[in-house]
Amino acid sequence: MITGTAMHTHPLTTLIARSGLTAAGYLKRVADRHKALGYGAMAHRKEKATRWTREGVTPERTALLAIASLHGLSAADVDRHGWPGFLLLALDDDQAVLESPWTAAGTVNSLTHVGGPVDRDRRGFLIASTSTLAAAVAQWMTAEPALAVTDTGRRIGAEAADLFDVRLDALRHLDDTVGAGQVYDAAIVELRLITALLKDGSYSQLTGRRLFAAAAEASRLASWCSYDEGRLAAAERHFVTSLRAAASAHDPTLGAVTLAFWANLRYSSGDPHGALHLTDGALADRRKISSPRVLAMLHARAARAHSKAGESAAAWRQIDAAFDAYATADVPEADLTAMYWINHGELHQVAASSALTLGEPKRALEHFAAAVDHTDPYDTDREVRGAVIYQARQAEAHVALGDIDAALGIGHDVITAMGGVDSARTTTTLTELRGHLADHRHIPAVADFLDYAA
Repeated sequence: MITGTAMHTHPLTTLIARSGLTAAGYLKRVADRHKALGYGAMAHRKEKATRWTREGVTPERTALLAIASLHGLSAADVDRHGWPGFLLLALDDDQAVLESPWTAAGTVNSLTHVGGPVDRDRRGFLIASTSTLAAAVAQWMTAEPALAVTDTGRRIGAEAADLFDVRLDALRHLDDTVGAGQVYDAAIVELRLITALLKDGSYSQLTGRRLFAAAAEASRLASWCSYDEGRLAAAERHFVTSLRAAASAHDPTLGAVTLAFWANLRYSSGDPHGALHLTDGALADRRKISSPRVLAMLHARAARAHSKAGESAAAWRQIDAAFDAYATADVPEADLTAMYWINHGELHQVAASSALTLGEPKRALEHFAAAVDHTDPYDTDREVRGAVIYQARQAEAHVALGDIDAALGIGHDVITAMGGVDSARTTTTLTELRGHLADHRHIPAVADFLDYAA
């Protein structure tokens, strides 16, 4: 299978849009191909596309073969990848990123292909199957690091790598304040600069690895921003590229960071077991991970994935492991600069979210309170988007316990805070809260809130 579990936007919708045709026009072409292949006449009303893309109806086999033929694909592709997975083969933008060899040259090829127009589209579906995830982790673990390059091209020294580190650190903090859209554009600028140096410059092995590490971080930032804007396919393209660059940098800890963030995307998009492939792979040789905060983050991501899968005991074991790992951490200044946000408060927020997902609202509220009351608290001023998401979940917990007044109070705070936040993730969380409150619309205050939040 090529597809992931979650498909927010159907691949056929993307193919129709790219064809420049209406749904009816596209289906007319499929019907013509259907007849030309000897399968007879096929109805081509636009409602058929709706059934296929929105109602979960799988086309008849002859229709599948006609669609495949229209895009130059074979019956073997249809059989191997199924519906709608084989359609992703027609979206060949992803192939260079997914199929380049796991070498330094393959990494540069992948870096060259991300950040273009395809990564600005709105594809809301995952492009990596569970088997693709497993293969990526295995290749990351065994990939050879980049070797020293020849002396052709302009010589690049350590100063360039130093500057990229400073600029990427600034982008991480800007993401907390200005939003994903602007930071994505800035991350792509950094990525293109780094890629140009890797392609055309000469440098020592150490500097080369540092440049690949900077490329990994720039692509991870672009991944996270794409995810925050709801562009899941673009996010996965960047995550794969980030993991490749981390392998070329020979930096297991950096690769583990990428896998942790990628896992968040997978479990949030309906694929908790795919997320666990990523976290388990990162934790397989945890001795190579130099940062206790990265270990804590991996266990926290695994906890959320288990909670999404309804695996309560496993989720709480991972929560305990996250707190245990964090207990060995030094001050933030002694850790990776990218891990400044991991603290007790963050881990309590994860524990609270896991409890809520597992149907334990009282336990969730205890952890939500601990997140802000702890001596090492969650930073609500810096993490505006995250704070909005966690507040909305806190309101859900109050709804589950029947405390509607408390839920509405927090809900209004969420809407106020969202006034300066542009994030698909926060919008989705508010939508989920509205869904939980919908059964209480008979209460005038709830009806007013639902209308106000619409």
